[in-house]
Amino acid sequence: MDLGLRGRYALVTASSAGLGYACAAQLAKAGATVVLNGRDGAALSGAAERLRADTKADVRVVAGDVSNATVQEALVRAVPQVDILVNNNGGPPFRDFREVDRDALLAGVTANMATPLELVQRVVDGMIERRFGRIVNITSFSVKMPIAGLDLSSGARAGLTGFLAGVARDVAHANVTINFLLPGYFATDRLRALHVREAQERGVPVESVAVQGAEGIPARRFGHPDEFGAACAFLCSEQAGYITGQSLLIDGGAYPGIL
Repeated sequence: MDLGLRGRYALVTASSAGLGYACAAQLAKAGATVVLNGRDGAALSGAAERLRADTKADVRVVAGDVSNATVQEALVRAVPQVDILVNNNGGPPFRDFREVDRDALLAGVTANMATPLELVQRVVDGMIERRFGRIVNITSFSVKMPIAGLDLSSGARAGLTGFLAGVARDVAHANVTINFLLPGYFATDRLRALHVREAQERGVPVESVAVQGAEGIPARRFGHPDEFGAACAFLCSEQAGYITGQSLLIDGGAYPGIL
């Protein structure tokens, strides 16, 4: 399927690896010019080189913490216009809610709620004027199924979802959509790090932790980042213009509810 993205310009934050990179890769394959972002300049450059080699697309980079206003401005100025914004950012570490002090709370809300909102504010009016815009926010399946220890992440991402729910309806008339992707367990470096930590705590092999984790998912496996990226690219497509304000859960059936 031609997604109608050839010639479009996309910003994807936290995209040097993992799900962010997977989204950027699928957008590049669809013909979009893509701006990658990450804090590690070397990792970011390497990701851009791989993506150019794989897709022959125009891939640009802006290194730095996307919570920084100067980095946000550089991202927006890296392309003539922003047609697509994919908001992604790592979540706070596992932590008992009793250990979340005010500084940690504000840092989590800044990274996972305020920063995505600031980027939306920077690009949405141009999208409205051009009568095309696609905004996808990567949150977490913990928004629907809270996980102990991820309370700060769940709360901040749920706040982002609630804030933008009304905005999505306000801009829909201009063919600007705002949606949310809620990943479950995907085979990324972050998941592998969690498995290593659990294996060390339990004194068992990492492989056994991974096998047990996969067995707890109805699909009996972890998701592949390319699957996630493909869903992101579709939500950014011309064909997805009637989908807005929605939270798409991609978790292999792990969430047991119907809503």
